[in-house]
Amino acid sequence: MTTAYACMIFAAFLPLIAAGLSKFGPADEASAKTGQYDNHYPRQWLAKQTGLRARAYNAQANTFEALPFFYAGVIVAVLMQAPQARIDTLAVIFIVARLAYLACYLANWAALRSIVWFIGFASVVALFFQGSI
Repeated sequence: MTTAYACMIFAAFLPLIAAGLSKFGPADEASAKTGQYDNHYPRQWLAKQTGLRARAYNAQANTFEALPFFYAGVIVAVLMQAPQARIDTLAVIFIVARLAYLACYLANWAALRSIVWFIGFASVVALFFQGSI
């Protein structure tokens, strides 16, 4: 298994980390009033959350949204027979950027979050052009 393929599998777990934090992470004063996670009505319960739990939920959604683009980028780079080391490097950059993105989202560092989001996005865009370099 290549590093890029391992990164694809690892990327699938990133939304689950954010989901766990959104449902079971520390509550601020406002979200503590909604009580424990309600699995019977998860969307309604999550809609009432604030602070870290709300940010974790939003990070989960964004992380899910990034997966198809990343997967497609790796697959296209492989099909275009790009050098495997380059594909692996760009995949690792994406994972590191997404981990930093998650940390920035949870910490409420909006400007830095946007920067690391762009780095992850740029690494995926670069994957699409590796066969022509």
